[in-house]
Amino acid sequence: MNRNALLGAVVLLAVTSASEAAADGGPGPLGVTAVAVATAQSAKVGALFAADDADVGRLAGGHVCTASVVHSPHRDLVVTAAHCLTNAEDVAFVPGYQDGEAPYGVWKVTRVFLPDGWTQGQDEDSDVAFAALEKPDGEGVEDVVGGNRFTPGTATGATPVTVTGYPSAKEAPIRCVNKPTVHTATQQRIACPGFSGGTSGSPWVNGYGEVVGILGGHEQGGSTDDVSYSVVLGPEAAALYREATSDSQEP
Repeated sequence: MNRNALLGAVVLLAVTSASEAAADGGPGPLGVTAVAVATAQSAKVGALFAADDADVGRLAGGHVCTASVVHSPHRDLVVTAAHCLTNAEDVAFVPGYQDGEAPYGVWKVTRVFLPDGWTQGQDEDSDVAFAALEKPDGEGVEDVVGGNRFTPGTATGATPVTVTGYPSAKEAPIRCVNKPTVHTATQQRIACPGFSGGTSGSPWVNGYGEVVGILGGHEQGGSTDDVSYSVVLGPEAAALYREATSDSQEP
């Protein structure tokens, strides 16, 4: 995620605005970033690490992007930004990661699904990707932490969303609730301070448990820490999800 500004001060809040915080039960008020409290919802979000670091337990300080579990028939799927999966065969996902600990285990990526627009030219309007994870003993990551529904075709700003992600300079996730706004016909944006490098791939989850955006897209997520972007999840994202969840996807 390309960021030029330094990580802004993160305001530590534990308040909830019943009238405004309609997105996945996240903290409010709108547009304020807080350290994410560990909940069943936040456990669906995790950090992406180099698999070699995860193998030897070197988690602290090593995460590079964010991903989240989405519902799938095989119960093994995460969604992130396409630019996070350049070396996908060497990536591991740690849901609920905090302070060097992996409370729900370390899950290695086994297969990646990238849209043609990204593989053929790194089109910023195609900056979304899925990854299938290993299933030790036949158990998928969704069986352990659950998964949100991936829901393309949702109107930008229809409801507030909660954005949860892992800044590279922090060892705990942050989250912010706000309403996305239209940037272009293919890009949406959200005003949330402190979303610096490492938060690429952060899910935008509405109050219905639906992923309606993925931090990335324009300028690989934005040129400042305070305004972030996502591809508008449309037909290309829907087709990619169908491919990733098809019965033929398992090796």
